[in-house]
Amino acid sequence: MKSQFKYVLLFLIPLLSLQSCQDQDDVITKPTDLDIPKFIWRGMNQMYLWQAEVPDLANNRFSSNAEYEFFLKSYATPETLFNNLLYKPPVPNDNSAEVVDQFSWIVSDYLTLEQQLGGTSKSNGVEFGLSSIKDSDQIIGYVRYIIPNSDAAAKDIQRGEIFYAVNGVSLNLANYRSLLSSSNENYTLHFAELTYDSNNNPVITPNGKSLALTKTVLAENPILIKKVITNGNHKIGYLMYNGFFPSYDSKLSEVFGYFKSEGITDLVLDLRYNGGGSVLSSARLASMITGQFRGQIFSELAYNQKKSYLNRKYTFTSTINGTSINSLNLTKLYVLTTKNTASASELIINGLDPYINVVQIGDATYGKNVASVTLYDSPNLTKSNANSSHRYAMQLIVAQSVNSVGFGDYLDGLIPDYKLTERIKTLGVLGDPSEPLLSTAIGKITGTARLVPTEKPSDDFKYINDSKNLKGQNQMYIE
Repeated sequence: MKSQFKYVLLFLIPLLSLQSCQDQDDVITKPTDLDIPKFIWRGMNQMYLWQAEVPDLANNRFSSNAEYEFFLKSYATPETLFNNLLYKPPVPNDNSAEVVDQFSWIVSDYLTLEQQLGGTSKSNGVEFGLSSIKDSDQIIGYVRYIIPNSDAAAKDIQRGEIFYAVNGVSLNLANYRSLLSSSNENYTLHFAELTYDSNNNPVITPNGKSLALTKTVLAENPILIKKVITNGNHKIGYLMYNGFFPSYDSKLSEVFGYFKSEGITDLVLDLRYNGGGSVLSSARLASMITGQFRGQIFSELAYNQKKSYLNRKYTFTSTINGTSINSLNLTKLYVLTTKNTASASELIINGLDPYINVVQIGDATYGKNVASVTLYDSPNLTKSNANSSHRYAMQLIVAQSVNSVGFGDYLDGLIPDYKLTERIKTLGVLGDPSEPLLSTAIGKITGTARLVPTEKPSDDFKYINDSKNLKGQNQMYIE
């Protein structure tokens, strides 16, 4: 097992079912001037993990209601108020101190937020990464995978292809968000070839290929690939799992039933593009991998001092809604990671580490160990009886997570046992035994892998963003 980590994770904790109160959602009346600002301050004063560290959220901050309302009116928009209440480090005489909390946010329409947290969004099916080219502000996109049953799935586009422009406009640091925004339902990608010149500098050359894509409301099945790879005496189960969504947990158990019936001896869990999801699903997956730790602590959440009575423990389970799950009783797990492995994915690694040998291959993970909750403008901050005059909601950091031995400090990401960075020019075919990350895992399992050398960081490209993050799906929440 790993004995040292220097790392963190993000959980999202929707308090109620995403399908509740739909009749109310359809009725919007005009809010009063202070409805939304009062909701923001009240919610953050009660629930924010760093409430005690933000002077403007102190219980005795205002001497009168008039002072309180004057303060709220001094902010032009709800978003401005919210951002100014986020926790900043205590740097004397420095009003420009960097915000510590990068994971809380506010939305003007909680219906869209609820869909995102459940794995449903408007998508054309192209999941991509974005990187800047060294010594320039130019950005290229590279296709990671295509979501089945999407618009892109029926078109000529493959993993590893590179695009440099959208609607005829070259991507750069200033415009990529607007060009690839989720609100742009139709756009055309323009593709290019990646080569290197005599000095080994990357060269992006347009190849004339363009592809028009249309976004539809798409629910992504997170189980992208499941297969069994036979190598010598080893039957290796391989699972590429791209999101922790509870509605697919029973299907996930069926995958483990398949692995069990095939008699697999080893398991490779590919979380390289998994930005998180439900902490409940994470605990269930951990229970499917093991099975011998039923009832023992998988993860613990600690709230701020005012809400410490909400602290809770998540344990290994044997059922999903009363139905027995399929478990493998493994004592060793191989996990493939990148910098996009976040939140509930990191929880799998950290939560299992005290119990079994977790061998991590790839890059350091994102680093999120704090939990957020969806807060609505209602008396108890849940969706029940929410203010019908608006649809503002906050996805607010409210708790910190640790594993069964009290460890949860991995702000710099969970560090791999074998570092191997995924490169644009050598992506390989997902699930193919020759794909670099999977090949390394198979080699470690069978004892045929050569020593993975310590890599020198490449300065050809710098990771900027990815499609899941742009859609708000790099999260972790608790049911």
